[in-house]
Amino acid sequence: MPPESDRKHVTIDPWLSIIGLGEDGVSGLGERARSAISAATVVFGGKRHLELATPLIAGEARPWPQPFDTAMQAVVDLRGQKVCVLASGDPFFFGVGVTLSRHVEAQEYIAIPSPSAFSLAASRLGWALQDIETVSLHGRSLDLARPLLHPGRKVLALTSDEMGPAALATLLTESGFGKSALTVLEALGGGQERVRTSTAEKFDLADIHVLNVVAIEVIASGNARILPLACGMDDALFDHDGQITKREIRALTLSALSPRRGELLWDIGAGSGSIGIEWMLRHPSMQAIAIEGDAARAVRIGHNTAAMGVPGLRIIKGTAPQALGGLPRPDAIFIGGGGSEPGVFDAAVQALGPDGRLVANAVTLEMEAVLLAAHARLGGSLSRLDISRVTPIGTMFGWRPAMPVTQWIWTKP
Repeated sequence: MPPESDRKHVTIDPWLSIIGLGEDGVSGLGERARSAISAATVVFGGKRHLELATPLIAGEARPWPQPFDTAMQAVVDLRGQKVCVLASGDPFFFGVGVTLSRHVEAQEYIAIPSPSAFSLAASRLGWALQDIETVSLHGRSLDLARPLLHPGRKVLALTSDEMGPAALATLLTESGFGKSALTVLEALGGGQERVRTSTAEKFDLADIHVLNVVAIEVIASGNARILPLACGMDDALFDHDGQITKREIRALTLSALSPRRGELLWDIGAGSGSIGIEWMLRHPSMQAIAIEGDAARAVRIGHNTAAMGVPGLRIIKGTAPQALGGLPRPDAIFIGGGGSEPGVFDAAVQALGPDGRLVANAVTLEMEAVLLAAHARLGGSLSRLDISRVTPIGTMFGWRPAMPVTQWIWTKP
């Protein structure tokens, strides 16, 4: 294979076709897509896709293996032959095309999409796709919908099966969005297409087609669990035992970590997991690993990741520096607990690549001494953060200072 920098200049006769099918089957395909299916010696797809394309398949119809092979080895092994892969709608929108593109160069295939389920749903409802939120819950946690639930917003959610709409209605109701309108759009584009509406709290739709999209018009009650876009969310949104970076300090810490799309954070001594959770909430492409040695806190982090809609946050139960071995290289590291333990600080500095960011907070004299030494040795910026809150003093009120936090910010050369 040519070097990465030269691949875009290589001309390859495509041997692979990736064809998106709608519920109308082959009748909705253009001539180019029809020809690609007919010319293939092997056609891969799910059982439903292969049945829909039966009139055009002249070669071998091969269902996907169970469990699904994300390495796509069966397809790659046929490189050079005429191969076709069938998918639903747009193969590159949460589809098999994305998986294939990790193993096959773009010059090796042609892709012919059909309208996605989201496009079809928006067209039925008259919703502007650019103005709404979309989320695929197919084979993924329903909790991913939670950050999208803001009053007055519209959301399209692709579910896994016929049970998905009811489960989503339950999640909304339990989170204080029970009055939201849910429209279930089933088998879009096919002969069994159907559109029905209910509310989340009174959801009673039955006999739902396995292929469905749920449209949500979000209405929040007074107790709704709304996850704001700002850094530094209310501490009450997190389950914690007091070991949490408080909201004002958390907002400043996230600002110092300077999240960028697609980056990975290590949260060392994660406590409640609040820093890693808010890091991941900045954008769906963000990744985080929470390292926590206390078993009860590690479990609590898991509960928080679900409740805050970031189930993909990875939790490592163990103490640094031992627990850091073998983890993927981070783009940024936050040290919130255990940073004064032998080897932790040096391991974090070593783990970062060039331009990686390290932010460490200290409330103890021992950890502050570590940060003072780091500042003297490595540079960076050092700040003292003081927060005071109004509390009762007898029958009146006064300011009560919280423990000051020393924060060190450093970018690796």
